[in-house]
Amino acid sequence: EILFSIINFNFYTTSAVLQNTMGIPLVKKTGTNYGPPGQAELVYFIDDINLPEVDPYDTQSAIALLRQHLEYEHVYDLSKLTQKNIGHTQLVSCMNPTAGSFEINPRLQRWFATFAIGLPETMSLHTIYLTFLTGHLKKFDEEVQGVAKDLVKCAVSLHREVMLNFRKTAQNFHYEFNIRHISNVFQGLLVSAPAQFKSAEKFVHLWLHESERVYGDRLVSYEDLSKYNTIVQVQHKKVFPNYNVARFYSSEHSDPLVFCHFAENIQDKVYEMTRSMAKLNSVLEDALREYNETNATMDLVLFDDAMKHIARIVRVVMNSGGHALLVGVGGSGKQSLSRLAAFICGFKVVQIVISSTYGLNDLKEDLKGMYNKAGLKEEGIMFLLTDSQITNERFLIFINDLLASGNIPDLFTGDEVDGIINAVTNKVKALGKVPDRTNCWEFFINEIRKNLHVVLAFSPVGDAFRTRARKFPAIVNCTVIDWFQPWPYEALFSVGKKFMKDVSLGSEAVRAVIESFLPFSFTQVNDMANKFRQVERRHVYTTPKSFLELLKLYSTLLASKRLDANNAIERLATGLQKLRETAEAVTRIEADLKVSLEEADHKRSVAEGIADVVSKEKAIVEVETAKA
Repeated sequence: EILFSIINFNFYTTSAVLQNTMGIPLVKKTGTNYGPPGQAELVYFIDDINLPEVDPYDTQSAIALLRQHLEYEHVYDLSKLTQKNIGHTQLVSCMNPTAGSFEINPRLQRWFATFAIGLPETMSLHTIYLTFLTGHLKKFDEEVQGVAKDLVKCAVSLHREVMLNFRKTAQNFHYEFNIRHISNVFQGLLVSAPAQFKSAEKFVHLWLHESERVYGDRLVSYEDLSKYNTIVQVQHKKVFPNYNVARFYSSEHSDPLVFCHFAENIQDKVYEMTRSMAKLNSVLEDALREYNETNATMDLVLFDDAMKHIARIVRVVMNSGGHALLVGVGGSGKQSLSRLAAFICGFKVVQIVISSTYGLNDLKEDLKGMYNKAGLKEEGIMFLLTDSQITNERFLIFINDLLASGNIPDLFTGDEVDGIINAVTNKVKALGKVPDRTNCWEFFINEIRKNLHVVLAFSPVGDAFRTRARKFPAIVNCTVIDWFQPWPYEALFSVGKKFMKDVSLGSEAVRAVIESFLPFSFTQVNDMANKFRQVERRHVYTTPKSFLELLKLYSTLLASKRLDANNAIERLATGLQKLRETAEAVTRIEADLKVSLEEADHKRSVAEGIADVVSKEKAIVEVETAKA
């Protein structure tokens, strides 16, 4: 019996980590002798053997340990400082010559027989994929079975043309198309069911859709996407001239080429072609309404591109071992669309909560929780991880292993592994397999791949994304990339219209002008930023988040200016009121004063009369006195 153990190297793989990983499948024999269980032989398969970091002494400790293991068939126990003899093991390793340290220590390489493996010949690819496809199409109508050979021919030709036209560069480091990608195309074709595909033309449309998902979604610009559309139409016309597909690729009013698991509703999960974007919008609006009833409200605008991204994410995570890499600038909607996609799939979204003390052990505990839910309780889990949550680059060691195989070597302790094996023993028996340790663990990892799906939401801005992809190749190699293109004018307009609907903008004519101007101004700034980059070689990033901030700023400024205007109007009205009140008071005072003056005149005349009488009487008194 021959057993195998897969070990994925990454930038941070050290001799200590490798020694622990290699020791997991070994059991103690006698004394200091260790080996695989029973009489079995063990083959270690080491992936990306050239990736570990080269230290200041120009060595790689993991490579040195491998060389010691091959030359002397022993390693040293680092805690007891005793020798551990390891027998009945072999090594098979592989490397990508375009990544890592580009060469291997010759003292290690001399122990290997070295083979250069390129892409299989065209005839070999035809044979491989025609076998898969004809086997899958046995229950389909003869018309559909009849296109299998031509479809494989067209798919291989398209793959070759994509490889020739989209070359890997320092900026577009992910433009690397190999046999994995053409396999992903056929994996999508094998999802089809006879009930939905009665005609050969519709099956060809499915191939066009799957090819666009695998190749087109990796492209970084509308120019590259347009170039790909031209290539695929040329290849299609050579092999299937009778089927008209130009309507899917016209620049204006094109028909949607979208296959998804919710073409009619989110319950059936049937992979079918959507009839129209209006129907898809209706289904997703209902799904969003249901989501908001049970979760924190998401105020999403489901324009065409957003709906297509949801369909792509659902397509990826519905596959066993499907992981998505969403690449887009801030505010593109990567997290929100992922949450809605998880709701459609019936998955629970899990995110790590970053704090000042969050470290590797905390991440391991979170991963253990997800593994137990996905592997033992068979719950669907979407692990949503953003680049801002990667506070320690070593977090990606676990993510790299999770993406590559689902098996993270040092995640569980020995006791925890025993508990997992005991928990799945009955399930393994039910499948008719021997419930030994190997079969139980393999069953557990298969459940993980089926139920736990990683969605990485990264930004292409800066060097961090490229550096991480170089150090941890599974980020690009073991995920399906969905590159978020800049929002088109229609998306900007629909988002702006929704955000402005609750803002009072006066008449409908004024509202229409403002709603049109906001996306127009944003696209003009984008165009000027591109010209600035071409002339000055400097980037000015305008993102969907910038547009949302523009809408928020406009609403805030409008409310602020209206408040200022209302305050000024109120001050003016108050002043005018005071002036009116003052004028009325003056008029009233003048009238009172007139009356008072008249009364004073009357009193004065009376007083003067009295004074005359008094003076006359005084004169008489004086005369009488003189006489006396």
